Amino acid sequence: MQIIKPKFWDLKQPNYIANILKYFSFPFTINNKINFRKKKISKIKSICVGNIYVGGTGKTPVCIMINEILKNLKLRTVFIKKFYKNQTDEQKILKNNGKLISLKNRIDSLKYAKKKKFQVAIIDDGLQEKKIDYDLKIVCFNSKSGVGNGLVMPAGPLREPLISLKNYHLCIINGNYKNNENLKKKLKRYNKKLKIFDGKYKVITSPKIDKKKKFLAFSGIGNHATFLETLKKNKFKIMKNIQFPDHYNYKATDLIELKKKAKLFNLKIITTEKDYLRINRNLKKNINYLKIKITIKQKKLFTKYLLSYEKL
Repeated sequence: MQIIKPKFWDLKQPNYIANILKYFSFPFTINNKINFRKKKISKIKSICVGNIYVGGTGKTPVCIMINEILKNLKLRTVFIKKFYKNQTDEQKILKNNGKLISLKNRIDSLKYAKKKKFQVAIIDDGLQEKKIDYDLKIVCFNSKSGVGNGLVMPAGPLREPLISLKNYHLCIINGNYKNNENLKKKLKRYNKKLKIFDGKYKVITSPKIDKKKKFLAFSGIGNHATFLETLKKNKFKIMKNIQFPDHYNYKATDLIELKKKAKLFNLKIITTEKDYLRINRNLKKNINYLKIKITIKQKKLFTKYLLSYEKL
């Protein structure tokens, strides 16, 4: 789904447009209340990392971080990502950081992982999958966006009501904010047992990128604002920025126009790793990308919860 979020989604309180659209949120709300018979895949442990805020919560970097932790403990891990034609960028990133199974059905992917004798499957996205009983469910939020106006789509940015937090074990709030206490209190109202951790974006820059230059930044991700904040926090001079819809499929005309604009204002071009992977090889010249990873506070405690829930 290629969308640019409406600004009213992230207001602290719903405005009149959101209040009107609440009546169209019924399909999402009722779907959350339907109880499907969940299937448990034995002999392999499953960790699902997802979100209820649509897009831009850092779940893929969290999956990579979890994979690093478990691999360091000598466990045989595999990523599972449901196959979508418009999400090959995320599939490539996961594949660059470990083993990946990407079938159209998550249950089939888990069964295949079990057949290949992997010990732990890390599922990138899938909290809304009603047919699988995961061993551990981790929900991610962005520290800037939080829960937005707190309403379900199309009235707000949530895939499911906040009451669904009672179904999850761990929460990671990713971003650049130093103080997430208000957001934590809000989330705890719906699940007092929810274990909440802070995740920070760590930038891995290429030596080829000269930060002394001025840049045009563009992205087609769930949270363009966080990308800009991360650049500025790391001393990049962003003179212009352009936002595309999430998972945008770049055309040659888009890149040609971007390069013209950059040349006109004597700017270098920078984007995200996910966007860079969606660009045709012939058009990547003179486009830099920012690679990030998630570092988590209280890593030892987080690892303890990973292992205790998983009973590895």
